[in-house]
Amino acid sequence: MKVTVIGGSGRVGKAAAFCLAEEDLVDEMLLLSRKESINKIKGESLDMHDALASKDVQVTINASSDLKDMSDSKVVVLAAGIPREDKMSRQDLAVPNAKIVGHYARQIAKYAPESIILVVTNPVDVMTYIALKESGFSKNKVMGLGNHLDSLRLKNLLSKHFDIHVSEIHTRVIGEHGDNMVPLLSSTAIGGILVKFFPQYENFDIEGIIEKVINAGQYVISMKGSTEYGPAFAISNIVNIILKDEKKILTVSNYLEGEIEDVHDVCLGVPVKLGINGVEKIIPIKMSENEKAAFLKAADAVKKSTAEVLQLINKDP
Repeated sequence: MKVTVIGGSGRVGKAAAFCLAEEDLVDEMLLLSRKESINKIKGESLDMHDALASKDVQVTINASSDLKDMSDSKVVVLAAGIPREDKMSRQDLAVPNAKIVGHYARQIAKYAPESIILVVTNPVDVMTYIALKESGFSKNKVMGLGNHLDSLRLKNLLSKHFDIHVSEIHTRVIGEHGDNMVPLLSSTAIGGILVKFFPQYENFDIEGIIEKVINAGQYVISMKGSTEYGPAFAISNIVNIILKDEKKILTVSNYLEGEIEDVHDVCLGVPVKLGINGVEKIIPIKMSENEKAAFLKAADAVKKSTAEVLQLINKDP
């Protein structure tokens, strides 16, 4: 199994690569970056090899700036782009990152045509759409990190509020990875029991929790400059499920063709079954009326944003 990380010199890219290498599932890990960063990723690969030796993990970790080297990759993690800084919204990154993602998507199609693309670059729903269209891949082979990370953040907050182990929390966030994310509280369960039946639910600050999930990334960025471990482990989680063909349901950004609420021609975070061929199936779900309205609002917002970005990059190719 070979995995390539484009943007391997960035904080998220290199952390994701290390998480994946540590799992001892990948035979070869390729860190790809621009020529200006080649020494940095060579240093990262050496550092990772030293760390993995202490765990008796043997993975070949290569560093390159030659896109041809991604050939034969099973998964390509696309993490290249302008990083989000403090006071900067995900949307502020849209146009410059769309050009970067579009370029790399075309190169992936050229040099690794059998691969699965996992888009990490923000705003991830728009970038997933760009990668899908520019690569020409089928939609099962292109997905975005999307709401998987948001779902993990909500899971963590619920665990703290109810003082119950995080493994007992079963919840999901769908929609946009941004202001229009939709927590599916109507189907959230703790230990198999719907959360609304717990006594602590009466004093549960739903709006406050949602706001914390929406602003979680910005909060971390304001204190340490960037998010790193959360996205890295979420990326590793997705790739491992694909490579192990585990058939698990995660919320990733994927292209919709009417599978949920008759929404078409937009990439949004939705529950999907993941396996060795990527997205095997989008899972149709039932939502409360409020959740349904919020999901449709997210679809409209992301579709509008995608159209604007496409128009701008076509004017300034």
